Amino acid sequence: MEYDLIIIGGGCAGYPAAVYAARFNLKTVIIAKEPGGLITTTHLVENFPGFISLTGQELADKLEAHAKANNVPIENDIVSSIEKQDNLFIVKTSIKKQEYKTKTVILATGTKHKHLDAPGEEKFSAKGVSYCASCDGPLYKNKVVGIVGGSDGASKEAMVLAKNSSKVYMFVRTNLKAEPINATRIKALSNVEIVEGVEVKEICGEQFVTHVILNNEQKVDLEGLFIAIGHVPQNELAKQLNVNLNEKGEIIIDRLSKTSVDGVMAAGDVTDMPWKQGVIGSAEGSVAAYSAFEYINKNFK
Repeated sequence: MEYDLIIIGGGCAGYPAAVYAARFNLKTVIIAKEPGGLITTTHLVENFPGFISLTGQELADKLEAHAKANNVPIENDIVSSIEKQDNLFIVKTSIKKQEYKTKTVILATGTKHKHLDAPGEEKFSAKGVSYCASCDGPLYKNKVVGIVGGSDGASKEAMVLAKNSSKVYMFVRTNLKAEPINATRIKALSNVEIVEGVEVKEICGEQFVTHVILNNEQKVDLEGLFIAIGHVPQNELAKQLNVNLNEKGEIIIDRLSKTSVDGVMAAGDVTDMPWKQGVIGSAEGSVAAYSAFEYINKNFK
């Protein structure tokens, strides 16, 4: 199977890229391990233009529907390898064992949750340790939970937990760094206690989490701990292509979403754009499709 463009990743960057690729009449396919990406785990999105308020899953569904309306096929598969041979890219998948050839590639692979790497984190994964409040928060109805992190994202997660849990501890390493509107909201919640200047040293329990130990040796009893300390770029495929990365492992792109490798574009949270937002990823994906179109016109006549 040969394509003009393969988009790896289906989320806020990948789906808009597909819409524009279709408008440029490029033969395109999306290959996505997790359709929708991490935005699907977001409880509430209120900053995507055109939608006053909706869940992350609803936004992802709308973006996916838009791509499908432009007749772009979506393969739920995992890209295991990618290499450049002459003027084409060879893309192989691990689930359906498919091999594709394409003239251009857009890496919209996003990020994955960063781990705390504290003793007990791996042991109690899915046994009290979680990374998604909207996914697992309802399991802790009327229970005491904690969340590690002081970012705006962590604050939003804490607000989700506060809807179900009787008590929510926010363990913040330095100080709360939420956007002003969310800082006001979180501080107004009577069942949220912000504990600044601490780190979770150890996660403890027997079969399930029962408490944590902080770096000041304080013991805090709780039944669930949510980790919200950021994300790690999913750059494995970029490394296979020897694409330039920054010190954080993010793909370096220019204003046209081009990488250091001709024919390879990137968009969304996997790139070196410091402000990670769905709307920015959508713009980058759209620009990446334009760059793919321009590249093909220049190099394939």
